[in-house]
Amino acid sequence: MWQRSVCVGLLALALGYLCLLGPELPRSALQRLSASLLGELRRARSPEGRMVAAWQAAIVRPARGWKRVAVGVNACVDVVLSGVKLLEALGLEPGDGKNHVVLNSKQDLKEAFAHFMEKGAAAERFFSDAESFHHIAQTASEYPGAQLYVGGNAALIGQKLATNPDLKILLCGPVGPKLHELLDDDVVVPPESMQERDEFHLILEYQAGEEWGQVRAPNANRFIFSHDLSNGALNMLEVFVSSLDEFQPDLVVLSGLHMMEGQSKEMRQRRLMEAVASISDVPTDIPIHLELASMTDQDFMSNIIHQQVFPLVNSIGLNEQELLFLTQSASGPHASLASWSGVPDVGVVSDILFWILKEHGRTAERASDLTRIHFHTLAYHILVTVDGYWGNQVAAVAAGARAAGTQACATETIDTSKVFLKAPLEFVTSQTEAPSKISLNPDEPVVHWHKEGISFHFTPVLVCKDPVRTVGLGDAISAEGLLYSDVYPQ
Repeated sequence: MWQRSVCVGLLALALGYLCLLGPELPRSALQRLSASLLGELRRARSPEGRMVAAWQAAIVRPARGWKRVAVGVNACVDVVLSGVKLLEALGLEPGDGKNHVVLNSKQDLKEAFAHFMEKGAAAERFFSDAESFHHIAQTASEYPGAQLYVGGNAALIGQKLATNPDLKILLCGPVGPKLHELLDDDVVVPPESMQERDEFHLILEYQAGEEWGQVRAPNANRFIFSHDLSNGALNMLEVFVSSLDEFQPDLVVLSGLHMMEGQSKEMRQRRLMEAVASISDVPTDIPIHLELASMTDQDFMSNIIHQQVFPLVNSIGLNEQELLFLTQSASGPHASLASWSGVPDVGVVSDILFWILKEHGRTAERASDLTRIHFHTLAYHILVTVDGYWGNQVAAVAAGARAAGTQACATETIDTSKVFLKAPLEFVTSQTEAPSKISLNPDEPVVHWHKEGISFHFTPVLVCKDPVRTVGLGDAISAEGLLYSDVYPQ
């Protein structure tokens, strides 16, 4: 906290000095300088400014940092553009929203986009018609202002981690020529992971308050869809696991299981069991983080939970949509809740997170490896860990929140004039048992509580007022949280 106090003191001294020099300075210059310094003082004293200062003090490197991280297995090229403008370019008229598990036509696309835009919720869908998708993708990529980026959870996490010069990153996934060109030079791609054609994903963004017909978005978010066959079949999973022997990572990050939803039920079931067998081949002393993503098939999610995937991984990253879908699929706490209303209730979220670790995490009676969950939503993050396995989680959750504020606004550091505090200032830690009531203090924004051998670390997020890009935000958050996490040797 001393940094903030020093800055405020120096600004106050500078303002006083200006007043003393006033007669020698032009009045207009004095007014401009005084207004600028007063603005800095106000920002430093604001809840947002106080939180940023507290985070800076809390974010310290772990005692044992990662050196080599292997990431797989979904990768693609993201085509990012305005969802409303693309739909208009396709000649689609506004209408009522409707959820579709799989998109079979442009009409399905229009209805699903409107459905999730009205909720302000992220979603990802498979587009079944290859010819129609190709036409839409061509229209999107040629639309003025459309941008091409590294895409896929694994590639995005690898790209984010590669910004740290102390890390060596291995990426396995279907990497085509365009994606390889977009990747950071420090990301190593095995030759077996290269393919002749890229997989394209279309990212339809919308801004807070944006309207399309009768639909008005409550906040900024994005709708993703693709006709992705390589990632859908997890084609690179075996290549990924076989490459670990040579690369010798000290952390493995796995994502892409959600991409299998586009497969038939039989194919999906077979591939999931093969995935379990491959993941089992990863040496037990290498921690595995599983990054979840948007899904719609409850049976498939239930299989991922129960058929040995969760017990094989040490850490999970997920958002509010994925958390609610998970508890609905496995009949967990608050499974009757159809959807979130506004900012997800902290007590409800905490109940579900606690249940996941109690039912599927490591205990004295259960040999599961799962000991950590990083939950992120627009307004706040929670890191939940089984005691004795992870350290430096105050820094990790603060670093994840900082990454959300900087990446969404595309700034190097958090600009407090461009963000706002949306998290509840008071909340309870459970909605099912005798809870603790917590009041948020901006000077101590990371809050900790403990329950039956499980620790919770909560911090608000400073939400970007005018987000530049929302795609990959969850992946950047999880990557940053992992970067500052310390796993204890067992």
